[in-house]
Amino acid sequence: MHETTAITTPSWDDLLTTALLGTDRRPLPAPPAPHDGRAAPLALLDAAAVATVRRRAGLRAGPAAPRPEPAPEDPRPPLPARAARRLTALLTDRSAAGTRRGSTPDLTELLPQWLAAANAYGYAPPPHLLPALLDAARGRTDLRPAALEFAGPRALWLSRLNPDWRFARRTAPGGSALPDPEDGEAVRQLWQEGLFAERVAVLTAVRSHAPAKARELLESTWPTERAEDRLMFLDSLRANLSGADEPFLERALADRSRNVRATAAELLSALPGSALAARMAERALTCVALDHTGAEPTVVVEAPHVCDAGMERDGVAARPPKGRGERSWWLGQLVEAAPLGVWSARLGGRTPEEIVALPVADGWQEELHAAWCRAAVRQRDAEWARALLGPPAAPEAGGPGAVSLADRTRLLTTLAAAERAEWAAGFIARHGLSEAFQLLGACAVPWAPSLGRAVVDALDIAREAGSYPWSFSGVMGLAERCLDPAETTRLDALLARPEEREDGRPGAGGYWAEAFQRLATTLRLRTAMAEELIPEGA
Repeated sequence: MHETTAITTPSWDDLLTTALLGTDRRPLPAPPAPHDGRAAPLALLDAAAVATVRRRAGLRAGPAAPRPEPAPEDPRPPLPARAARRLTALLTDRSAAGTRRGSTPDLTELLPQWLAAANAYGYAPPPHLLPALLDAARGRTDLRPAALEFAGPRALWLSRLNPDWRFARRTAPGGSALPDPEDGEAVRQLWQEGLFAERVAVLTAVRSHAPAKARELLESTWPTERAEDRLMFLDSLRANLSGADEPFLERALADRSRNVRATAAELLSALPGSALAARMAERALTCVALDHTGAEPTVVVEAPHVCDAGMERDGVAARPPKGRGERSWWLGQLVEAAPLGVWSARLGGRTPEEIVALPVADGWQEELHAAWCRAAVRQRDAEWARALLGPPAAPEAGGPGAVSLADRTRLLTTLAAAERAEWAAGFIARHGLSEAFQLLGACAVPWAPSLGRAVVDALDIAREAGSYPWSFSGVMGLAERCLDPAETTRLDALLARPEEREDGRPGAGGYWAEAFQRLATTLRLRTAMAEELIPEGA
């Protein structure tokens, strides 16, 4: 008879312990044949492989998970086939990533424009493109509102299946649509029980539909909210701000949070008829007067000497930023919060344009005019904005009242779109593009014909001057997205490679030809995109 030697099969815990301690310190229960120095470690791996197969083979199938609910129906009309192919290209384009673009359009920059147009038609996306669309929105927060609107109810359904897309659920409770603003009970329940982002979303929605109901909603929980949440909720009152909000905002002036008090004061100062605006006007008028003793009327300024408790309660920050004088800091805050309508009577019945043209004594002009700029933007006063902007031909650093190009950009936003474009076109025609990027960003899209012509002409002038096009890459990028495609024909004359100038930069002509070719190609592409979205048969 042959004796059978029992071979101990190590358990998984034994194998794990041996692996952690090492085979030198804890040998396997069944040591391998000593055919070389690696026998023990190799045997450990072999034993682990056998144990793994044994464990898997012995597993019993678990109960099947419940199948997900079917995706909701999307009642919107399907995207035309040509537009669907274009969307695929926009979502998968990588041509500009990490390489010089040359004359190739950057398709990823056209995606926001495409989504806005598709949403205007009310199309539903092809289901197979939803994952790529959500991935794009995940990587670019600027795409999310338009992408989620286009994706529709199926985006929320998909977001429950992939945690990478959970951002789609942040705009609605539990991944469902926001309640109808008229459904008071559902709105109140979400307001009381929802997450912070959900509460902001519902408050914003109700505010746009019924401002008074939104304010009542906020008042109902105001004392129990955290300071940082109160600040965000209060900011939602900027939409549809009216005199009816004044009592609530007056109470917020006594809030425990300095930031909440400052925001409440800012909102009240945007209401020229508010009690706070009247108090600030009374203080500001004591600081500014008209002096007739000289050869011509002159504005004189006597800035506040102290910041009292009443000023602080009304939103005046007592401590100035580093490098700023206290008195000028206090003066600026008083003037920007005072209704602009009070200055005509104070300064001899003059119009805003005449007031801005007055000399200001003792070096106070910059501070006074900058405060008027902020007041014009806050109060959306177009007449004062025009006066402070001055003509487009004024020096780049500022018009009669604006002290910086940033001030001018903010003032432009108070004007109607057509007037804004005309002013920016005049500025570019006089000063070129070196200081125009901020102004162009404030103009409506697509650019008005006059503005588009001014931009193209200024780019041509820069090319003739022999500079490199990447000095104007920001403007070029804006032009690709904002220039009216009708301007394409004007670019044809700029596509040829010009002769190199002796005093120009090497290769600049070729780079300009590439840049204009890319601009023209992008405009033609935008034209094609718009045509592809037209309903079939229309």
